[in-house]
Amino acid sequence: MDKPRTEHGMDAGGSRVAVMGGGTMGSGIAYVTARAGLATALYDVLPEQLDKARAYHAKTLAREVEKGRATQADADATAARISYTSDLAQAVTGVDLVIEAAPENIELKKKLFRDMEPLVSEGAILGSNTSSLPITEIATAVKKRDRVVGIHFFNPAPVMQLIEIIRAVE
Repeated sequence: MDKPRTEHGMDAGGSRVAVMGGGTMGSGIAYVTARAGLATALYDVLPEQLDKARAYHAKTLAREVEKGRATQADADATAARISYTSDLAQAVTGVDLVIEAAPENIELKKKLFRDMEPLVSEGAILGSNTSSLPITEIATAVKKRDRVVGIHFFNPAPVMQLIEIIRAVE
């Protein structure tokens, strides 16, 4: 029996997201997805980048509580929804959506897509947060190109309530 899906095709009962890249954009995107109620794995090859992201999340959530925009229970629940890992398979296995937020280097982005494709489920959407590189070019790194999409968050992601969606040719 099929699982219930949201209008966007994600599991209705607990969607999981992986964000690849723990820098400014990646940590901001992970914060947004976790605040929206999604279990979020934040992946980066550099453990110190994950430590910075964890500190940013803690500081941002504390500020939300201080300003009355979130209860402590809400902040704790958001923090609990974010996992931090330097293990790509751990980050992307079982997710419905991957949002790549690595530096604007086409070869790096294509390598990340090539590396993650065999690890994600057949139905996972593969997104890139690129603001300047062609999505169609990034999609050439994977076999199933029709699931690659641009998901461009604006900076700072937790503040800017705008996401640009860019489709590839496929």
